[in-house]
Amino acid sequence: MKLMEPGYIGNLKVRNRVVMAPMISNLANPDGTTNEAHMRYLEERAAGGVGIVITEYTYIDNLNSRGSRNQLGLYDTKMVPKLRRLTEGIHRHGAAVFVQLVHAGGKASPEINGVESMAPSSMRYFNHVAREMTVEDITNVQESFVKAAKLAQASNFDGIELHGAHGYLIHQFLSPATNKRTDKYGGSFENRLRFVKEIIEAVKSEVSVVLGIRLSLFEYDEDGYGPEYGLAIANSLTGVDYVHFSAGRNAPPGSSAPFYYEHIHVFRKLPGRPNKTSIIVGSVTTVDDVEEVLKVADFVSLGRALLADPYFVRKAVTAPELIRPCIRCNQACRDLSYGEVRCTVNPDTGFENRKTPKFPLSGEIVIVGGGIKGMEAALTARSYGLKVTLYEKEESVGGQLLEVVDPWKKTEFSRLISFYQNSLRRRGVEVITNTKYRGQGIYCLPDEVYPDLPQSDQLSIDSNIYKYHDLALKEAERREVIMSLRSLAFMDRSRAESFKRIAESKGVKFVGNYNFKFSLVLRDQYDIMRAMTSGRRVVTEFVESNVQDFS
Repeated sequence: MKLMEPGYIGNLKVRNRVVMAPMISNLANPDGTTNEAHMRYLEERAAGGVGIVITEYTYIDNLNSRGSRNQLGLYDTKMVPKLRRLTEGIHRHGAAVFVQLVHAGGKASPEINGVESMAPSSMRYFNHVAREMTVEDITNVQESFVKAAKLAQASNFDGIELHGAHGYLIHQFLSPATNKRTDKYGGSFENRLRFVKEIIEAVKSEVSVVLGIRLSLFEYDEDGYGPEYGLAIANSLTGVDYVHFSAGRNAPPGSSAPFYYEHIHVFRKLPGRPNKTSIIVGSVTTVDDVEEVLKVADFVSLGRALLADPYFVRKAVTAPELIRPCIRCNQACRDLSYGEVRCTVNPDTGFENRKTPKFPLSGEIVIVGGGIKGMEAALTARSYGLKVTLYEKEESVGGQLLEVVDPWKKTEFSRLISFYQNSLRRRGVEVITNTKYRGQGIYCLPDEVYPDLPQSDQLSIDSNIYKYHDLALKEAERREVIMSLRSLAFMDRSRAESFKRIAESKGVKFVGNYNFKFSLVLRDQYDIMRAMTSGRRVVTEFVESNVQDFS
């Protein structure tokens, strides 16, 4: 397998071709320092076999460079000792570790930083207007990048990645849409590259570790640039050891496309090989995706796939059918305005420091119900060493996931059902279907079952419940369907916009004010993650309450 072949970035030998993509975690402390929860989260992916771990975007000064709450920072020598602990922990698992440095520019939050944001040119970013940077501002930011790079080297990072993608400051200078300057830092292609070229030159003069850059290969915005321009930027930058291609500026989906988009969507738009070592990210969630990307790129970057299963790389070699799959739902992993990193299909994500080993027990246990809750309960019981029998009244396990009718969602969710089927078989769980069991056992029926939609010629829905989004597509084939715009408000923006576009193509109408016949809006709906945690909890509580029966 290509993914397991060692490779080089600059003079650094990497054990394989898989990189953990930099992803916002919000696990750091409010002052930007790291902690045990943050370190364990990153170490888990190193233990799972990746070749390189890249930290989340890390802000470079304590002025106005920060983009999110509890973001990792690197701006003071007091941060170095704990960051050395972070790098040491990752190195112990055989992986290299890079830090990604960022100034959020116009995207920096005045609310979080306490001062106004600044950008190459004054324009609106979200709900505020960023001021235009002076030449003195530019010089100060460049010096902050250099200082952060020196601190990174002192912290024993193996490499530094400059964040030049996703609409942050370096990207704002590179993009014609956000750089309207008329001085030496704007106007022409070369001038737009001057800001980052000066950073690269200054950093290279001060540190000896690997230096790379993340770039958006293309932008989804109406005034955005295309992949030829993105590749031209990459080929024009000298002094960097690699380029890491992502996508997007402000408009969705960026690199984290939901299930309405094809896999490896960034890779598919690459117009040619760059003239330097390359890493590519973007909806790479299966082993086949990885191998396809590596036909062109030198390394492949996994993001959400490693949130779903930190041991993706190890399992890719030994048991690919046991990889807990990313279903590209963009639910828990995108709730980052105030939340920490989570994954809908992996309740352990973000809680790695709380994982405790199961004490071995003996005995038998019966689980009733073959939905997500029941299957997760069965696997939890097996982790205690118990002999498990799982009963399901239908002809197949899967529960409510089998009711999904949205064809895009169904394709991804079916992979989760396959994972459970393979895991149950591999772990020795006896699965008995087509049987209505009524004896003693742990009954794992859904904690919540939402009502059916009313029968009428016209269907009007005001609900954020995912089930009704599915049904809206189906019902639109036989009757008029109206949905509230509020129904989309709780979804990731890229998923919401994609669903709305598809639903409208099937005749669904979206409105604001309306006398809706069916309304059900919940802040915390019963979803896959809640079913998983419920299944784990009922088994753990049962075993711990009856431990004398299993000793």
